[in-house]
Amino acid sequence: MADSNRRRADRHHEQSAGSGRPPPLERQPLYERIYAVVRLIPRGQVATYGQIAEIVGGCTARMVGYAMAAAPDNVPWQRVVNAQGKISPRANHWGAELQRQRLIEEGIEFDAERRMDLARVRWSGPPREWLLEHGYPLEARDLPPDHPPGWF
Repeated sequence: MADSNRRRADRHHEQSAGSGRPPPLERQPLYERIYAVVRLIPRGQVATYGQIAEIVGGCTARMVGYAMAAAPDNVPWQRVVNAQGKISPRANHWGAELQRQRLIEEGIEFDAERRMDLARVRWSGPPREWLLEHGYPLEARDLPPDHPPGWF
């Protein structure tokens, strides 16, 4: 079933690729939508799994985690952390340590509990114009004034 869905998505992508325009959001594979957002996170900043899920729409923080585990080299996966400002444990201890080391190299500091100050290093998300241009949902960006950016 998953293979037939993937082939169908690939066919849609190929059909729209010839037009010179990106395929509509609903036809883009979920991981590619996640990766497009994660590529926007600046060096020295992080986003949470839930924050990325909220921006992308139609997925959960856990799905974002799976996408980060499968991320290609051109996706800064190390910049996605849990909502506690920590690196999520991995089956392979070295993956978590590699993520921590990469973040330290980007200037992110950790306290004695291996936590970063999310208030200081959390990315505020893509600009509204980028979301509109690329067909992402705006619900996360249309928050009432009592919800500051990055509240999720």
